[in-house]
Amino acid sequence: MEKKIGILAPSLLSADFGRLAEGVGLIETAGGDWIHVDVMDGHFAENLSFGPKTVSDLRPCTKLPMDVHLMVDNPAAFIRPFASAGADYLTFQIEAAVHTHRIIQSIREAGAKPGICLVPGTPISLAEELLPLVDLVLILMVNPGFGGQKLIPPCLEKISRLSLIRREKNYQYLISVDGGVTEENASGLLSRGADVLIAGSSFFGAKAPGLSCRRLKGQD
Repeated sequence: MEKKIGILAPSLLSADFGRLAEGVGLIETAGGDWIHVDVMDGHFAENLSFGPKTVSDLRPCTKLPMDVHLMVDNPAAFIRPFASAGADYLTFQIEAAVHTHRIIQSIREAGAKPGICLVPGTPISLAEELLPLVDLVLILMVNPGFGGQKLIPPCLEKISRLSLIRREKNYQYLISVDGGVTEENASGLLSRGADVLIAGSSFFGAKAPGLSCRRLKGQD
């Protein structure tokens, strides 16, 4: 069986906020594939992070896709500002939304690719009707808010379940995972069916980012 190579999306949440453009440059030179931007409003997630201006200011610095994750109470209000700023993927929390179908439509109309995200306590069954409508499904393997946490093991089964559904239904979404991703567990996540690995401290804290990138992607 051929070894699966993943898409690596280092998270700017673990970068130096005073040198974000340099962080983006490091992702590019090390071999990262996407730029992951965690947006937190201090309500849905117990932290504050980035706004649309961050994305618009960084957009000219890179041609890599900007993967924006909306961990906010009112995701519908953030779609156009972030899409206009240059987000390629816009992922929202289904726990924070009532009119999920409408939000997915709005993201497409704004010119971005829609994604949905589930916190550790949300089962896949609550998102199954949305799976044929999205380009990405993000599984949070830690509770949202802060980087550097350890992976919650039961979340691994969600990856396998999403991979099975995709195969059986011939859906086209990418499976993305965030939280506790390390060089040691990356290959196991990919073998379960993950496509996109979001790495924060394990990438930005690495002594050799290029080597870490290859290991996280399953290339080394």
